[in-house]
Amino acid sequence: MDIKHIREIANKYTPEQIEGCITQQIETGKNVCLTDETSEKVINELSKADVVRELMDQGMNLADALRELARRMRLVQSGFKEEKGGKSYEGINNQRRQF
Repeated sequence: MDIKHIREIANKYTPEQIEGCITQQIETGKNVCLTDETSEKVINELSKADVVRELMDQGMNLADALRELARRMRLVQSGFKEEKGGKSYEGINNQRRQF
């Protein structure tokens, strides 16, 4: 994860603009938000920036939004196994789960 790219994109573009860049990248292989990377990396970075930007729009500061993104990524990578402390998460279909 390239924090520099995510931070720059999240600060510069709205969630709608980021999603537009993702669509452009998928459809044409190019976009205005992030260039000079492979399509896979561009889509990954834009998707992460979109999550961070949406959290910022909900009132979270950038550092906390990046931490939340990292927490969510750990959940996905662990296959939704229980995190320490019995924290809850929103899983498939946004159903609230409690450990």
